[in-house]
Amino acid sequence: MSFSALMDSNFFSLFIFPIIIFAMRLCDVSLMTIRIIFVSKGIKFWASVLGFFEITVWLIAISQVMNNLDNPLYALAYSLGFATGNYLGAVLEEKIAIGVNLLRVITNKDAQPLVDYLRKSGFGVTSIDAEGAKGPVKILYSVVRRKDLQKMINIVKEFNPNAFYSIEEVRGINKGIFPAQENNLIFANKFRRKGK
Repeated sequence: MSFSALMDSNFFSLFIFPIIIFAMRLCDVSLMTIRIIFVSKGIKFWASVLGFFEITVWLIAISQVMNNLDNPLYALAYSLGFATGNYLGAVLEEKIAIGVNLLRVITNKDAQPLVDYLRKSGFGVTSIDAEGAKGPVKILYSVVRRKDLQKMINIVKEFNPNAFYSIEEVRGINKGIFPAQENNLIFANKFRRKGK
């Protein structure tokens, strides 16, 4: 059996091509999710690079579907790839965790042991005396890398399980104190947003 005859067989049209379309859609939607995050973080160069690959893969996938509208498996594979790609893109975004957050902790318990431990762990912390609904409170502010956020929240919960905290995304920072970390990404410095 020749290669072209194999490509035209029912096996390819019913199984292989739908799997290829699914994989391509999974890839392009995952790239789209990461690209949108890069755009929102101001990482223009890498957003453009991802955009190029995203649209190339999308064009190939959609052309296969449009050329074979009589095969509903192609459309189903395309749709499933889109849905799964959204999920995978969100998971990837959580893993690379680009950016920084502001963690605000409000506690009516003595916060000095927590502040000391956070500073000893390499986190920058600013503490302010304030007045809450039920009396005096301490407000702690810390700008923290998203990769370190859960670690810091766990420390807060360990010292004061009843502390109120809120998290905000930070668009830009100038200087700061951050714990040392290993760079697992080859292009880690390229993903940093440059200040304006």
